[in-house]
Amino acid sequence: MKKISIIIATLLLASFVYSKNSPKDGNKIINKIRLEGDEKWDYLYSDDASGLLYVSHGNMVQVVDEAKGKLIGKISGLNSVHGIAIAKALNKGFITGGKDSSVTVFDTKSLKIITKIKVTGKGPDGILFDPFSKNVFAFNGKSNNATVINAQTNAIVATIPFTGNPEFSQADGKGKIFVNLEDNSSIAVINTATNKVESVWPVAPGEEPTGLALDSENHRLFSVCKNKLMIIVDAENGKVITSLPIGAKADGVAFDPTLKCAYSSNGEGTVTVVKEVDKDTFSVLENIVTQKGAKTVTVNKKTHHIYLPTAEFEIAPGTEKPKLIPGSFIVLDIMPQQ
Repeated sequence: MKKISIIIATLLLASFVYSKNSPKDGNKIINKIRLEGDEKWDYLYSDDASGLLYVSHGNMVQVVDEAKGKLIGKISGLNSVHGIAIAKALNKGFITGGKDSSVTVFDTKSLKIITKIKVTGKGPDGILFDPFSKNVFAFNGKSNNATVINAQTNAIVATIPFTGNPEFSQADGKGKIFVNLEDNSSIAVINTATNKVESVWPVAPGEEPTGLALDSENHRLFSVCKNKLMIIVDAENGKVITSLPIGAKADGVAFDPTLKCAYSSNGEGTVTVVKEVDKDTFSVLENIVTQKGAKTVTVNKKTHHIYLPTAEFEIAPGTEKPKLIPGSFIVLDIMPQQ
């Protein structure tokens, strides 16, 4: 009888801990932030400390006050924006321009452009500021390499070649950077002391990985793949822990370290929520209905709000190509119901 009581108490405690750190009653869209402009978009970035959301949108980056859901400024005159990185301590931001193969540096206080850097490759896409090395890594999708920039001086310090097309990346804050290599279904591991790739880890059964998130505490990588799988990888040795089903057309994933949830943004119009029960146990909690085209995502780790950009499309008469409906660009604001 004593044994049974202990087991019941343990189960109740586990249930309490799980519920305390998990979304309750699902996740809900609480706002649709409408922004001007009818161009396409890619990544967005939540600066959690300032509560500002940086949204890539055609040839500009729009800056939104997250609490108010209002546009407060923009950085314009860019050329096909993809990624945004913020170096908070330096009051600097960095934006990739895909068409002119550049990184634009701007002042985060004034939003004024400081300089534009020509990268050492073609088609820069994802970008990352690494606080450990104090360098910025621009991942050049059309030349299979990365340009490394000193964030303080804006000088190029290295070029890193890859065996495949680099997509999204994550830094562990201790000298390692992980980046998905889309066309050879793997994750490259960069040593920031040498600016060289020291390992390449396959993500099979995942194919063509795009979005990547990291749980720094438990050393777990979340890689979302074209074949509708999230692959969870041990960030210390490259071992695949497990794979879980997600929606179609995923291009991004974000991890909330407090709620222990990974959010896969699926362009089909859903977000798959994956719960990290412990470092080796994961499960799909739900698939939130969003909107078609909402394929990239960021999460504010303080407020736990999830943000996804998208728009409405229609098929133009006589064509099969979807056309963006003017005035329909929005950022979805999702709040976990706790």
